[in-house]
Amino acid sequence: MEAATTPDPYPLSRVLLEAVLTDRTSDRFVCELIWPRLGYWPDGSGTWSAGPATGADWRESFPIEPQFIAERPPSVKLTRSIAKEHKQLLKEQLGFAGYRIGELYPRRTRRATAVNWLLAHLAELGEPLPATGPVPPLLDQPADPVLGHPGDRPIS
Repeated sequence: MEAATTPDPYPLSRVLLEAVLTDRTSDRFVCELIWPRLGYWPDGSGTWSAGPATGADWRESFPIEPQFIAERPPSVKLTRSIAKEHKQLLKEQLGFAGYRIGELYPRRTRRATAVNWLLAHLAELGEPLPATGPVPPLLDQPADPVLGHPGDRPIS
């Protein structure tokens, strides 16, 4: 029934989430992992809008696609939406100890938030995280981690 009400999201796996953490996907791809899981719909013009399955709080705060990597407010809201019992899933399930001091950039910390939210989403559904699964063509890590990949939005 859920698949009939929201776009089919990209399947999650350990290998995919590790690619997100190591900055091997575009920022938009990271958002596209989350948007359908929050009930956002693509409108055919490249924009995702809140749909019938989008919670009222998200719909009111972000009627169109929240930019989880480029903008701080959606990232903060995503962090706050993770239930307390799921706050450590990034460490527990992926063994992620965080980034080193020289690697602490808003883009990367927001990616970690996105991955933790995705893990929490799976946990809320009672679904395990598969070890493997499909991954998009992986990008090289960006030469400048502050700017990200070509086409990534500037960070605010």
